[in-house]
Amino acid sequence: MSERALRGTRLVVTSYETDRGIDLAPRQAVEYACQNGHRFEMPFSVEAEIPSEWECKVCGAQALLVDGEGPEEKKGKPARTHWDMLMERRTREELEEVLAERLAVLRSGTMNLAVHPRDDNSGSKRKSA
Repeated sequence: MSERALRGTRLVVTSYETDRGIDLAPRQAVEYACQNGHRFEMPFSVEAEIPSEWECKVCGAQALLVDGEGPEEKKGKPARTHWDMLMERRTREELEEVLAERLAVLRSGTMNLAVHPRDDNSGSKRKSA
């Protein structure tokens, strides 16, 4: 019987409570404008810290506070490249030594092809010119 009593209601979406007898916190309307020309207001508590940017209700772009300061520039770390990370692990002299060793192995022709196979897509040996 109780299953039938709840059928057809939207308990998750709809609240059956009223605002009668409740004192709401004082509010202020803050206006935002996006780069596409949309203007809208958002209600905030008087005590709340107002964000300088908000997502536009219409198009989803970043909207800036009207008559307010722009967003603060975030200081980001510069991107570390592969070379930067390599230089953290080895000195230039060590890198030159490793390079000389590898070049000597390549020039001697003693490299084991079973360990270092060639990447040949055709599956056949290369023709010499």
